[in-house]
Amino acid sequence: MRIISGQFKGRRITAPKKLPVRPTTDMAKESLFNILNNQYYFDDITVLDLFAGTGNISYEFASRGTQHITAVDENYGCIKFINETSEAFDMSIATIKSDVFKYLERSKEKFTVIFADPPYDFPVEEFSKIPELVFQNQLLSDDGLLIVEHSKHTDLSHLENYSHSKSYGGNCFSFFKTT
Repeated sequence: MRIISGQFKGRRITAPKKLPVRPTTDMAKESLFNILNNQYYFDDITVLDLFAGTGNISYEFASRGTQHITAVDENYGCIKFINETSEAFDMSIATIKSDVFKYLERSKEKFTVIFADPPYDFPVEEFSKIPELVFQNQLLSDDGLLIVEHSKHTDLSHLENYSHSKSYGGNCFSFFKTT
């Protein structure tokens, strides 16, 4: 995987093969950040990266100047890798080893962008818990955006606060906003 833009543009990051991850493809990531670039100044936002895995999305935000990034994953190896990588690049990424749903239930912090990349084989009921908990606990700032990455075969358009989706190959991003 590589960082697409910003201070660390072009830097390659190689995650250990034993991590249980599926990083967002470069094509999908570039398209997503083109959308976000038109909506936010990256140095003015707070980001929550759920199911953070390798930290791919967190590194991209940090490279573009975001200072307040929280990455949540329940796998110790993933958290350790994110900590090591962010330290090597001098990025300010706070990591939390936790079940994402438990974290969302107890968090009181507000974020501008919440990005969730759960396993693609999650049942729709599990996917639906993410926006449900985010909006129930008011974790998005007023101009905030929840982005859930999923397979193009998963449809989340029926969920509350759904705005729209964008597909890139087999990947799909569903966007949710406060109404």
